[in-house]
Amino acid sequence: MALKDQLDADLKASMRDKDTVKLSVIRMLKSAVKYREIEAMKPLDEAGVLQVISAEIKRHKDSIEQYRAGKRPELAAKEEAEVVILLGYLPAQLDEAALKALVEAAVQKTGATGPRDMGTVMKTLLPDVQGKADGKLVSELVKARLSGK
Repeated sequence: MALKDQLDADLKASMRDKDTVKLSVIRMLKSAVKYREIEAMKPLDEAGVLQVISAEIKRHKDSIEQYRAGKRPELAAKEEAEVVILLGYLPAQLDEAALKALVEAAVQKTGATGPRDMGTVMKTLLPDVQGKADGKLVSELVKARLSGK
C-alpha cells in the first residue's frame, strides 16, 4: 500500500477510534505533504513523502529539546508521542554497522580519498539510505571515514 493511501486509511481509523493524538499527527502530516506538493507543483512519490516525514520528525525533535531547555516536560512528552507515531511511517532504520558498510561501499565506488570528496560520497549514498537513517548520522560517518578516523 502506498504511503499516502496508508495515511488516508489511518486517518479514517483514528477518527473512528477517537484517537486524538494520532488524528492530529496524521492531519499535520497530510498537510505538510500537500504543502510540499503545491510547492513542487506535482504529486510527491514515496521518496518525497518519506522526506516530508523525516523533516517533521526532525522538527519535532528540535521542539523536544527546546521544551526541555524551557522546563516544559508536558509539552516535550506530547512531542515525543507524536514522534513515535511518525516513526511508524518510516521504513526500518539501519543500525550503525549496516550504515558503516554502506558508507564504505560508497567510498569504494566513488574512489574518494579525502574530506573534499564528501559531496560525491553523499550523493552516491543518500538514495540508499533515504528515510532509513538520520542524515546527520550519515554525514558524521562519511566525514569520519574520509578524515581517516
